Amino acid sequence: MKGAIFFSGKYGSTEQYAKWIGEATGLPILDIKDDHADPSKYDFLVLGSSVLYFKLTIRKWARANLSKLNGRSKILFSVSGAGASAKLNNWVANSLPEELLSQMEHVALGGKLDHSKISWWLRQILWVGSLFNPNPQARKEERYGFDHMDKSSIEPIVEKIKQHQQRVVSS
Repeated sequence: MKGAIFFSGKYGSTEQYAKWIGEATGLPILDIKDDHADPSKYDFLVLGSSVLYFKLTIRKWARANLSKLNGRSKILFSVSGAGASAKLNNWVANSLPEELLSQMEHVALGGKLDHSKISWWLRQILWVGSLFNPNPQARKEERYGFDHMDKSSIEPIVEKIKQHQQRVVSS
């Protein structure tokens, strides 16, 4: 059974996680912007997406490729500063069709916000947004950035992939 990792990101964190997962599992890594990123060529899919403005960056590609994604085993990993939470689960649910969500497992991974890589305008939006954030730590992170990336956090994903590969070999 052939598998692959498809990712969508903006500032590099999601791509880094995809590379780490690829190194650990041997699965090929495909940026969804690549013309060769065709999920119909694979039986097992790992989908990675950044969260920007409360939405998955992979959402439009997933909707456009819904027929190719249906019926295949899938793991979704999201990358954000929100961490695993009901808030993040809501953003994921609002980004993807229910029929797709019901066919996949979701793993939340910590992201990175480097203010030197974002536009002046986005920094201003984050600063204003931080004024209304009741959480002092989150307020500080919105204003000055954060780095929650952790290579060891991919272990649940790697384990799920290996279990899937073992089930296929055993069948």
